[in-house]
Amino acid sequence: MPVGHSINSGGILLLTLRRLSCVLLVGVCLAVGGQAIAEVEQAEAVIHAFTSREPVESDVVKISDKKKHTVLFAMGIALLIFIITTAVLGISMVLFGKQVFVAHMIFAGFSVFLAIAHAVVAIVWFFPF
Repeated sequence: MPVGHSINSGGILLLTLRRLSCVLLVGVCLAVGGQAIAEVEQAEAVIHAFTSREPVESDVVKISDKKKHTVLFAMGIALLIFIITTAVLGISMVLFGKQVFVAHMIFAGFSVFLAIAHAVVAIVWFFPF
């Protein structure tokens, strides 16, 4: 065989391999792309199942605004009483030398707890207006 003829055969072989690899690559891309599209459609169907229904509120969650305001008002009154008691105990310790530090700290703790609870309840119930 002449040398030029083997190079030409090798060139044809390389060209054939390149074409075959391109065809295989396109086939693999189509198969993978089709599978990815199917997975996206399946994910959209799952999400649609959760978002298509209207939210249903139970009777436990339904509380009128008047009742919410009443609860927050009662919490606010209790908070004011705790803060005033804490202040009175603190003043009696400083000015009159009474030994009420433990009671002062207990009422201060109750005041902080009730203030945080009052704020959280108000935000949860009335933030979105």
